[in-house]
Amino acid sequence: MKQIPYWLDTAPALPDRSGKDLPDEADVVVIGGGLTGLSTAYHAARKGARVVLVEKDKVGSGASGRNGSMCTQGITIGVGEARKRFGQERARELYDAFREAVDVVEELTHTEKIDCDFNRAGRLGVAFKPQHFESMKATQRDLADNFDHETQLLTRSELKSELGSDYYHGALLDPLSAALHVGKYVHGLAEAAERAGAEIHERNAATGLTRLPGGGFLVETLHGTIRAKQVMAATDAYTDKALPWFRKRLINVGSFIIVTEPLGEARAKELIPNARLVVDSKNVGHYLRLTPDNRLAFGGRARFAPSNPASDVKSGDILKQEMTEIFPQLAGVRVDYVWGGMVGFSWDRLPHAGEVNGLYYSMGYCGHGVQMATYMGRAVAEMMDGKPEANPLRGLGFPKVPVPFYNGTPWFLPFGGAYYKAKDRLR
Repeated sequence: MKQIPYWLDTAPALPDRSGKDLPDEADVVVIGGGLTGLSTAYHAARKGARVVLVEKDKVGSGASGRNGSMCTQGITIGVGEARKRFGQERARELYDAFREAVDVVEELTHTEKIDCDFNRAGRLGVAFKPQHFESMKATQRDLADNFDHETQLLTRSELKSELGSDYYHGALLDPLSAALHVGKYVHGLAEAAERAGAEIHERNAATGLTRLPGGGFLVETLHGTIRAKQVMAATDAYTDKALPWFRKRLINVGSFIIVTEPLGEARAKELIPNARLVVDSKNVGHYLRLTPDNRLAFGGRARFAPSNPASDVKSGDILKQEMTEIFPQLAGVRVDYVWGGMVGFSWDRLPHAGEVNGLYYSMGYCGHGVQMATYMGRAVAEMMDGKPEANPLRGLGFPKVPVPFYNGTPWFLPFGGAYYKAKDRLR
């Protein structure tokens, strides 16, 4: 069993982008080589900026290469909650941004010829409890009437044509969400950024940031310093002590995934006949999909603990047990991959982007990072080019004052996890 992300292990080999000399200066320095950073670097370089990206490991080694490889529509907090907070007009604007984000990913794969198995497979939101299915009925009407988004409601019996399991009580099908191979996508986006003129420096962490009196920043890294007119922080769940302001405003939650041995096309189709992306409605839920080579990828918040080799194995055991509760027919199937990673959450469960003290940022995707990181990278490039209106998250910046008694270590997660797991058990 490999303890590395399936998506990175099955993507083409990356070139070695470490050991290069930093230039003395740049127009833009991007800190972080995930999808946010790569998209920012790509779009800023295409505007003619001299862009340098520094990454402490390799591109895609953080959340961007460790996720469920789903590119789904839908605002993180749900349309009803968005309306309560912001009113219908602003809720619609935010919803449209999340929807457009999937289009941006698709457009990039075509424009830059990124072969990453992009496919509008559709997303099944499956109901863990009967009352969840009742809520889905109201959501379907709301999406059609107020957000111009047509979805399909599937009863428990109708769901049998989409899922080889009797575990759930129905589903809401969004036909426009997409699957992709995120490892191939990350690699392709890095190559596109370099073709546009961006420099990528791997294994060269940013260690400090000093704002200069005449404007701009001095970025300190493990292998030298560079003067930048503008800096973009694109570190999300992997934000470290070099960016303490953001670290205190993000909650980093562990997420874990297993991938089975190849099942063969016929057996894979028995599980998910139309290769949908599947996300359940539990408080501590699961997300699952078929891989391009007919394995089942099955993920979730198995344990409220950090990711490390021992923790990942324990989480993998839990996930396999939960997978076979949903699909008893997989009881004897071998697990070939298990891994974990961190997901960046904000306190209000919305992504945030903007500028603070001259520093640009986009973080806190709350599990919607593949499409929103790509989209927000483009938006931040526009913002740095003097177009603040390009930010669909304007007005939703991180609070100026951090949460009291919180230093970036989410000590409270095991307690919260126990509470929500208990709620799930009360059927």
